[in-house]
Amino acid sequence: MTSGTITKPQTHWYREPWPWILISLPLTAVIAGIATLIIAIENQDGLVAEDYYKQGLAINRVLARETRASDLGLSARMMVSGKRVRIQLEGKGGFPDSIKLRFVHPTRAGEDREVDLNSIATGWYEGILPPLANGHWRLQVEDAQSTWRLDGTWTTAEATVLFSSAEVSQ
Repeated sequence: MTSGTITKPQTHWYREPWPWILISLPLTAVIAGIATLIIAIENQDGLVAEDYYKQGLAINRVLARETRASDLGLSARMMVSGKRVRIQLEGKGGFPDSIKLRFVHPTRAGEDREVDLNSIATGWYEGILPPLANGHWRLQVEDAQSTWRLDGTWTTAEATVLFSSAEVSQ
């Protein structure tokens, strides 16, 4: 006599779809974690300064320089033409022989640039514009001795920008 049971042919586990579906979920998470780690290593954020505590202590000195600019009634107009940058400085008191113009990137400190501008006439200063990425920049104009400072904002598409000590919040 023969028995009435039907036996299914045995297949190897790797030929079944379910083990592969179950393996793919943690494997996807591992691959995504490795990709995230690579991105984090290659693109370090420059948002937090290493000496943030010292910078915090220096805020009072910066505010004093902005207040000094306000006391002198200083204002500035920056004009960009090709690779030249020109600043017209207005206010009471004498004008220095040279000033510093700092282009500060909003998020990446490594992109910051500084230009020394020399006097070409009373209240007029000129220098060479450094290569800058297109976009939004913060500007800082100060004398060589860092006794006063003006702050402003600029977009690379603009040919002229105005900023004055009146923008200082007290």
